Amino acid sequence: MSATMIIAGKEVRDAFRNRWVLGATLLLAGLAFVLAFLGSAPTGALDVKPLAVTVVSLASLTIFLVPLIALLLAFDAIVGDVERGTMLLLLTYPVTKTNVVVGKFLGHSAVLAFATVVGYGGAGLAISLGQGADGQSGQAFAWLLASSVLLGMVFLAVAYLISVLVRERGTAAGLAVGVWLFFVVLYDMGLLGLLVAAQDRVGAGVFPYLLLANPTDVYRVFNLTAFENVRTFSGLAGLSGTVSFSPAVLLTVLVAWIVLPLAVAAAVFGRREL
Repeated sequence: MSATMIIAGKEVRDAFRNRWVLGATLLLAGLAFVLAFLGSAPTGALDVKPLAVTVVSLASLTIFLVPLIALLLAFDAIVGDVERGTMLLLLTYPVTKTNVVVGKFLGHSAVLAFATVVGYGGAGLAISLGQGADGQSGQAFAWLLASSVLLGMVFLAVAYLISVLVRERGTAAGLAVGVWLFFVVLYDMGLLGLLVAAQDRVGAGVFPYLLLANPTDVYRVFNLTAFENVRTFSGLAGLSGTVSFSPAVLLTVLVAWIVLPLAVAAAVFGRREL
């Protein structure tokens, strides 16, 4: 087994031991069940499949919750070990700093993926068995799970970048909260203010690219516009005509948001003196 996978396995075991997996899974599952069953109540009158309603509800929940869980899970992944002195001990073994960053990242990604798939998947399965689901809604829900994991990995990568850039855990924690506020709350508020202030001077050709600069917006656009039944119920049918990126392009952008911060984190940590 490679050094990277050994480190990844250790992170998974630590997460189970510290109840991170249990806590995140129960939190996601509890909220998902509440949104799934309460949100599907009016679907008979609207002639919308319950699972499509669930996709819309969970997409909105994920934007706020999954990035926060990811940042809290990994903000001290590097700086915490450096402060405790365990990083120097780890590097006395035949591992590189890149092995450490990638291994820890893969371990945390596995933890987040498990919590997301089990937490959300349980709610989706219950809705499907109890109220039925059409093929397109099932596909939309499957892609919701996959893209939710990708969104979590984006913010894990950002957390690793924060963790290698600072020298204290407190600073990393503050930056993690600031990053969450910026991408989840402030960016869209600023974008809305820009559109209002510009008075149509920000054209339709520029607006979609501004959305790509925020991974939560990429996630939102993908899940709420990629499938017809979800798009109609979410009220974003008009947006799909303005944002002309294909689902494949949006997923590629999410992957790029994972690779670039993680690559920078590995490069910075590789040159950092401990």
